[in-house]
Parts: sequence; structure tokens; C-alpha cells
Amino acid sequence: MATIRVGIGGWNFPPWRGRFYPKGLPRAQELAYAGSRLSSIEINATFYRHQSANTFAAWREATPEHFVFAVKAHRASTSAKDFAGADAAIARFLESGIAELGPKLGPILWQFPPNRRFDPDTAETFLAALPKTLDGRTLRHAIEARHASFDNPAWTALLRRYQAAAVIVESGKQSLRGDITGGFVYARLQQNVAAAQEGYASDALDRWATRFAAWANGDAVDDVPLTDTAKAAELKPLPCFVYFIGGDKERAPDSACALIRRFKT
Repeated sequence: MATIRVGIGGWNFPPWRGRFYPKGLPRAQELAYAGSRLSSIEINATFYRHQSANTFAAWREATPEHFVFAVKAHRASTSAKDFAGADAAIARFLESGIAELGPKLGPILWQFPPNRRFDPDTAETFLAALPKTLDGRTLRHAIEARHASFDNPAWTALLRRYQAAAVIVESGKQSLRGDITGGFVYARLQQNVAAAQEGYASDALDRWATRFAAWANGDAVDDVPLTDTAKAAELKPLPCFVYFIGGDKERAPDSACALIRRFKT
């Protein structure tokens, strides 16, 4: 069975203090504490500003040995019209210091703007620009394409050709699709609810736990819609990366911990 990693988006959020983080915990210790409770975190600050190599190294040192970060790529790499200048923006982001995460570097999330429509030629240009390695380490790329026009078998075919994972999103803004296009599963669950006992609907957490266990075990998942119904995914154990982000964000750590508990019973 492959590894299932569960976490949250970022770790510096004031409403988590005194709720997820113990009251009085110094802010400088919040990442270490989150790392002791979760198995991964999606770094979102990198989407807005390039970080330094020293910063990535400090994050690496602050977390447990087997912890893994996902890194959200800088928005300059995905926002330009027709991906103009994407090569340079991708290179700048990758060369900013993320290699300092070392073995703790997990998938890289490339998020397209919500108004970017699917165009086969420009989409392939972007995918072809993503390098397969960085400093000798194999890179794992996850693509979140948010416009409805990407619900197209031609898009999933491109992702499979370039071995990039289609991000699985549960939200009120995007269609839920479960196409497996890369060698791993990347999910962003965005329906945290302040009033829910576990921070997320318990029956939804049960369903997701079953799905991730199946993907990690190399079994079929047949209760999530597919964009490409003609292409059956190759059944093999797939590492899973799951992040609770969005919705009532103050409950994201509760949701993550609730899902983790399901894999420990």
C-alpha cells in the first residue's frame, strides 16, 4: 500500500491559535507543531512571492524526518496569456530555492487562473515546459485547471502523456473529477464547515478515506465522476496527497486530523 499524506494549506493562520495550536505556542514553533500532527503541508506563500533558499532550508529543518511539503508554484508561471513567458517564470520559481527541501519536496501544484480556457496547443506548451528533474530529484507535477472547458478527454490525455496529475477538487465552484493521470493522487478538499463536528461532513470524510485507501492499495474507485470515461486508470498503488483548504478555513486542521484518524483505526 502506498503512502497517504494528509495536511492543510499553509500553517500561519491566526484562528488556528488556541484551537489547533496550543494556547501560548510561539509562532516560530507552529510549523514544527503542525508537522507533529500532520504528514504534509501545502505551501501557499510561494504562489504570491518567491522565497529564499534559506527559508526553504529552515522549513525543512523545522519538520520531522518523514514529513513532505507540496509547493504551490508562483502565479507568474501560469497566469500570462497563452502562457507567454512561462518557461522563464517556471525556471525562476524552480531556481528560487525549493531544492533545499531535499527529500521533503513533494508535488508541485500549478494552479491555472479560473478564467483560463482549455486550448490543446497552449496547454501542451505549458506541460512540455515542466522539467522532469531538479538537482537530480524527480519532480512530481500536479495541475489544477479550474475552468469547465478542461472537462475534456483531450486534456486528460495530455496530462497522461506528460505524467502530470490532475488535481482532484471538492468544492462548490468546480466539478468533482477523479481522473488519474499521473503516478500519484493530489486532492484539495475545500468544504470545511465551521459547524461540523469534525470540521468536514463525517460521511464525506468516510467516503474520502475509502477512496484514498483504494487508490493507495491499487484498487479501483468507481464513485467519482471521470472526464475521460473511455480510459480506465492503470491499477497500481498510488501515493496520495490530501489537503484541506478553503471553505471555513479555521476548521481545516480538524478535518485533516479527522481523516488521519480514519487511517489509524
